[in-house]
Amino acid sequence: MSTTERPRILVVGGGYVGLYAARRILKKMRYGEATVTVVDPRSYMTYQPFLPEAAAGSISPRHVVVPLRRVLPKAEVLTGRVTTIDQDRKVATIAPLVGEAYELPFDYLVIAMGAVSRTFPIPGLAEQGIGMKGIEESIGLRNHVLEQLDKADSTTDEEIRRKALTFVFIGGGFAGAETIGEVEDMARDAAKYYKNVSREDMRFVLVDAADKILPEVGPKLGQYGKEHLESRGVEIYLSTSMDSCVGGHVVLKNGLEVDSNTIVWTAGVKPNPALARFGLPLGPRGHVDCEPTLQVKGTDYIWAAGDNAQVPDLVGRKAGNENAWCPPNAQHALRQARILGDNVISGMRGFPQKDYEHANKGAVAGLGLHKGVAMIVMGKMKIKLKGRLAWYMHRGYHGLAMPTWNRKIRVFADWTLAVFLKREVVSLGAMENPREEFFEAAKPAPVAAASKTEEKAKAS
Repeated sequence: MSTTERPRILVVGGGYVGLYAARRILKKMRYGEATVTVVDPRSYMTYQPFLPEAAAGSISPRHVVVPLRRVLPKAEVLTGRVTTIDQDRKVATIAPLVGEAYELPFDYLVIAMGAVSRTFPIPGLAEQGIGMKGIEESIGLRNHVLEQLDKADSTTDEEIRRKALTFVFIGGGFAGAETIGEVEDMARDAAKYYKNVSREDMRFVLVDAADKILPEVGPKLGQYGKEHLESRGVEIYLSTSMDSCVGGHVVLKNGLEVDSNTIVWTAGVKPNPALARFGLPLGPRGHVDCEPTLQVKGTDYIWAAGDNAQVPDLVGRKAGNENAWCPPNAQHALRQARILGDNVISGMRGFPQKDYEHANKGAVAGLGLHKGVAMIVMGKMKIKLKGRLAWYMHRGYHGLAMPTWNRKIRVFADWTLAVFLKREVVSLGAMENPREEFFEAAKPAPVAAASKTEEKAKAS
């Protein structure tokens, strides 16, 4: 850690906003003007829009993440958590991965902790559910699904087969619809290599409490997405929710009951609950309450943006919607991070702050290979695309939005190779417990130990 007397800009969170804000600050900052410190439990940033493609094997998992120390070589990167913030003393308490917690003084503070999965106290969910917020979960889902095909192919027990080949997805927003579309595509390809498993043996179920899926792209494209998934054999149940999933027995409010080893939870997100310990003003849903300048209300040295911030949508308010707020998506997070970085520099130098104002440019979603929906907003005109062209828009937009040219090139290289090479369908489930085989080989044999005890007893 730095021992200089320079002012410290503490960035809490190394996700999309944290990474881009820190980069912007370092770019605009004069040499030696301040120390930028980024604290996050992980040493990398995850580009979450690519998690469904990573789960399907279309992109290498390592290319979906950006190492913070490599991208921010002029910043201090601490791997740990900020547990408390003392605003009076301007001190944060850091809990590192190992060792004792310690205090870190700061002069300016950026809150960029993002969001976590929004869950409910549903019996069995904590034990059975699989989230889709991190690359670890994405890899785990891919290995898990392929492992279920392995199980079904190698057993004659029909009940085990049925449970292994039933896949339930809760949540029909971007994350849910894109993930089920990509995973169904992968499972369909993988089934070609199994003698005893076909796509007709599998059951994919998508559940959402709303009356439509993909609300972000509008009702018409959302309806198209629903019909498209149904044409591929996906069962979609709307205006209902899951009551329980104890032991993999899924019970829906509409009365449907299915047994499944795979329950994927993508039913929305909520601000990081750790924000409640920081003494910051919070909105009704737990977001940090911000001014249009992204400054936290009532402060002149704290900023927040992204999924954990409640930022007024000035474009929507000018159009007459007085309660418009910026939605939590990558489009706003990227642009907010740039304004935030500029405002931190301005605040440090005593200059006026700039308001964040951005008109929605639309939304894109991929539903598997060569399939997607896109709504492009150009002024007052909305262009709606579906099918292969929308899928190209989805890949093009997110490919270019991926941080750093290093990762952009790697992602496009993965896509290019996939044109000529078949998709990998190997399960590496053992990665989740890599030491298990060695442990079994190295642990003392209980039979031998028992026989020695008997010999000693006879001798005495």
